[in-house]
Amino acid sequence: MVRGPAFTQARRAGTMALMPTPPESTKISLGQRLRTHARERWPALAQVTVRHRGGFAYVTGELADGTSLPLCRLRYGGYANQWGFAIYLASKDGYEDSILPSGYPVGTAEEALDCACGLYLNDPTAWRPD
Repeated sequence: MVRGPAFTQARRAGTMALMPTPPESTKISLGQRLRTHARERWPALAQVTVRHRGGFAYVTGELADGTSLPLCRLRYGGYANQWGFAIYLASKDGYEDSILPSGYPVGTAEEALDCACGLYLNDPTAWRPD
């Protein structure tokens, strides 16, 4: 079966699985959405950067003093408003698939940012339902 450019092959547990990659428009809008949300909800972050690799988006925050905080990894599942979530764990210098405060493993990018910032910026109100 031939797949278009929206799919890449990813090695997982010794098998090949198709993993969608976001189109350029989704990558751009994701960064814009996260930066807007951070300005409104997380004033301690001077900047939010998003870098993409395959179907993943790596979100990093920067504090006013220049400290860089890896926050989370988002996994694109084919929809611009639903992302898989993995929190960055400094203890293992890597990402761990996680559940959002909603109880689901997928949600909006903004939910993922709130969850990660609640942990790394020490604001547990991020995990309370609206």
